[in-house]
Amino acid sequence: MRNKIHLTILLCYTSSALFAQLNRDQYLKLENALGERSFFNGHLTGFMLYDLDSQLVLYEKNSHQRFIPASTTKLFTLFSSLVVLNDSTQTLRYVTEGNTIRIWGSGDPSWKYKDFVQPDISAFLAPYEKVIFSDANMMSPAFGYGWQWDDYYYNYSAERSSLPIYGNLVQVKKVGNAPSVFPTIFQESVFPTNRTIRELERDFHSNRFYYNPNNFRAREEFIPFIVSPELLLELASEATGKEWTYQPDSLPVIHEEWRGAPLFPILKEMMLESDNFLAEQLMLMVSDRLFQRLDTERAIEYMLKTYLYDLPDEPQWVDGSGLSRHDLFTPRSMVALFEKIYRMLPDEQLWELLPTGGRSGTLENSYRAEEPYIFAKTGTMSNNHSLVGLIRGKSGRYYCFAFMNSNYPHKASEVRREMEKVMLMLRDML
Repeated sequence: MRNKIHLTILLCYTSSALFAQLNRDQYLKLENALGERSFFNGHLTGFMLYDLDSQLVLYEKNSHQRFIPASTTKLFTLFSSLVVLNDSTQTLRYVTEGNTIRIWGSGDPSWKYKDFVQPDISAFLAPYEKVIFSDANMMSPAFGYGWQWDDYYYNYSAERSSLPIYGNLVQVKKVGNAPSVFPTIFQESVFPTNRTIRELERDFHSNRFYYNPNNFRAREEFIPFIVSPELLLELASEATGKEWTYQPDSLPVIHEEWRGAPLFPILKEMMLESDNFLAEQLMLMVSDRLFQRLDTERAIEYMLKTYLYDLPDEPQWVDGSGLSRHDLFTPRSMVALFEKIYRMLPDEQLWELLPTGGRSGTLENSYRAEEPYIFAKTGTMSNNHSLVGLIRGKSGRYYCFAFMNSNYPHKASEVRREMEKVMLMLRDML
């Protein structure tokens, strides 16, 4: 009986492994689609296809090469947040004395940003007459290592801060031929100009904004503002109805912490809309939870030495969003990371977090099919485009893949079209 049981187990494993393999014709099709005579031969392309059930690699091409991952970096941020933050944001650390409360921000991005469940900071501060704010626990600079300097006036490059409000963004609307901005305290810093600009543009070194009345369009709906303690005090005092003061004291060893909002909606927005600001603030919250200081570099170092020590190739990982060109990951490490997320999350949560081809998030307008077959995180910046996630084959089974492209001279839309041809072929053969 024992021998029969062992034989049955062996046969099941063997049949599963055989089923997981590509046959010769399927393998050659992939070789031709990604090989020397293909579109992808003109630049660096890496690909890995992995069977999650049998845990076998079905196909790989340059999976050991490092690529600029762009926003697929957010998968690392997602994993770190799931492991460290659990189910809630890290909003404030504080100490109280009589009617005075001293607070240190912990990186929570949700205060008056988008439609998130709000940390009720006004109610939290209600018992106190005096609010003293410190940012002495903020170790990371406003911009990440390797970010492009001329992204400073685009909404995808909002500054990092310990206690952001309004997503550290100014909202812009067109009223007649002029901009109307919110928060309204910025309105007095809006000036007309004769420069040939079509949008409201911020000065590089200050929160002064300029527009040309003759051709103002207001297509850029949000513009980052420069964060400073003085500006935060003004915005926070207005939002809470209490006067805030600034005193950059160090965080005492003995203090309390407040977790103000659910985490999952923030993770979902980061993944579906590829929100860079959320990704950066999430890594600050991870650092705060671990070390009681906001230091993205230290948080990354900790994750790589603990939960991610076993990745096939050591990543060069420098930020939470993937805005930096110093981020470098291999396709096989991306697959290994995704498998960790896949094993960690219940299916229903994983599907909510992943953009779906033709249906949601950054894949809403690509990989369209009557039955969705691509569930993956995108990553795009100049000359780099990647896709990492799940593909559902005609058999109904799911496979993990990483498809990474760097140094191409084409438009990203052209690269996506060629990638889609490969993924459709793969769907039909699996």
